[in-house]
Amino acid sequence: MTIPPLTPMPLSTLLGRIADEWTSRSRIFDIPTARIYDVSSGPDLSVDFMGRTAATPIGPAAGPHSQLAENIVLAWLGGSRIIELKTVQILDELEIGRPCIDMETIGFNIEWSQELRISESLEEYVKAWMILDILSGWDELKPHLGDDPGPHIFDLSVGYDLAGIRSDKVSEFIDGLIDASASIERLRPEIPEPFAAWREHDFDPHIADTVTLSTFHGCPPDEIESITKHLMTRHGLDVVVKLNPTLLGFERVHGILKGTLGYDELRLRRSDFDADLQFERGIELIGELRRFAAEQGRRFGIKLTNTMVVENHRDFMPEDTMYMSGAPLHVLSMTLLDELDRALPGVLAVGENAGEIQVSFSAGISKDNLGEAVGLGLAPVTICSDLLKPGGYGRLKPMLTTLGRAMEEAGAGDIAAWRAVRAAEAHAAGATGPVAAHVASLHDPDTNGAYTRDGTSKLPRAVDHELDMWGCVACNFCVTVCPNDAFFRLPTPEAMAIEGRQQYFVLAELCNECGNCLTFCPEIGDPAEVKPRIYTDRSRFEAGDRPGFLVTADGGRVGVLAAPDLGAEVARLTSIFNEAEGLPLRLSTLIES
Repeated sequence: MTIPPLTPMPLSTLLGRIADEWTSRSRIFDIPTARIYDVSSGPDLSVDFMGRTAATPIGPAAGPHSQLAENIVLAWLGGSRIIELKTVQILDELEIGRPCIDMETIGFNIEWSQELRISESLEEYVKAWMILDILSGWDELKPHLGDDPGPHIFDLSVGYDLAGIRSDKVSEFIDGLIDASASIERLRPEIPEPFAAWREHDFDPHIADTVTLSTFHGCPPDEIESITKHLMTRHGLDVVVKLNPTLLGFERVHGILKGTLGYDELRLRRSDFDADLQFERGIELIGELRRFAAEQGRRFGIKLTNTMVVENHRDFMPEDTMYMSGAPLHVLSMTLLDELDRALPGVLAVGENAGEIQVSFSAGISKDNLGEAVGLGLAPVTICSDLLKPGGYGRLKPMLTTLGRAMEEAGAGDIAAWRAVRAAEAHAAGATGPVAAHVASLHDPDTNGAYTRDGTSKLPRAVDHELDMWGCVACNFCVTVCPNDAFFRLPTPEAMAIEGRQQYFVLAELCNECGNCLTFCPEIGDPAEVKPRIYTDRSRFEAGDRPGFLVTADGGRVGVLAAPDLGAEVARLTSIFNEAEGLPLRLSTLIES
């Protein structure tokens, strides 16, 4: 059989896991209560996105953190209120090389679209929508979320050509999120205790009515125009078009990356720039789509930016081409914002402009520059690379907390006031405006150190020790850097004679072998291969794609079946999983042994 990269968990399993983890360890999908964000804990961080209100300006970018329902729940718990769903396209049986993420320094990847079937993607987003509604009203979470977690937005992302987007499969997917009534009714009976009261809940079926169009690299401008118009007219959506950093041109990008920032090892290909949208044509395209949107009574925005296409000069991922993210992309994308703002005076809703074209942003956002980005009026500000570093989804709350403190110190009670503060500071420093001021700082060797090669060259921690199935340095990195929440940890029972105070396990159906745990594990070895692989799906277990263990319901206890040559570990696993803080899955959701 063909082994799918991911096997999503049913709604009943996800909600059962939430209830079990909360009762046994006061966590949800391994995120501790200390990392759950309360929107009422500081100034008003709400923003407008395409005419809709979101309680905070941040969220995960379309990517590994917005593909599965649990990804989205984790991002929301951390404070995300604008979720850019992972890009869906007509090809839904992709063969992506593994590993596909390289975050050793600045960030590269080769994965670019959903790894689920289109029907599965629809179900994941509906499940996430329902879970967030349930958690918003769950009394257990109110001390941590506050009485009102505020409104959130799901923003569709689709690509990459008109034929695919017009296909029945993608059209039905879009329609299924514009009105998810059928999916909600089908999933409703799966809601388990202690959430049974929500089986009768009036879930809003209108999950998404905005879309960010991923043009990827090489999408012709006429195609971008046709897709945008189709989405506005056929589906009645407000559309954000994601642009590429190649708009700056080969010479400018080359000069910034290699000259200003010192990334001499990066290999740019002029052909990638020649095949992409050119700046002057981009300005024309923005003007045409702005006009068309107004005629249709729709909203139009742009997003900066997609990743930067480069030649693969490393030996970690298998493809010839990879896509750069992180700190250097932040400099490129902000530089492009400045160029577009100059070319379209007063049109973009950034800086001091009240322009009609909203600009969302995703490029190297971190705790240290979120305040700058939000102060420019960018919304949403979406994050990917930073969430792939140790701490994972737990890095979101500190971002928002740092932003809130900066606003309070400046006397800014809301985002509008914060924008005014940042503009005044820019003018006081002699800049023409806040966008120009931020971009100047990114190009100034006295202030841009965090974005240079020297500033991003520190390698992950390492120790000279082979990784074993049992026992390790217990750094917890594999748990936090996994975008799919595939890893979990359990305390070692006192009576058990094995190394380590914590033991680590991987839920095999949620592991797509992206390689991020391998990058950050201090020991020598791949946690996704070495640590016990736990299956809940019998067919995946029996397919033998990787040796592991099948967990079952066995007479009121967790049972364990082992792949060949692993039988000696069954008693140990059974003992660990039946502890009070044991397997974080409800017995009722496991198959019978």
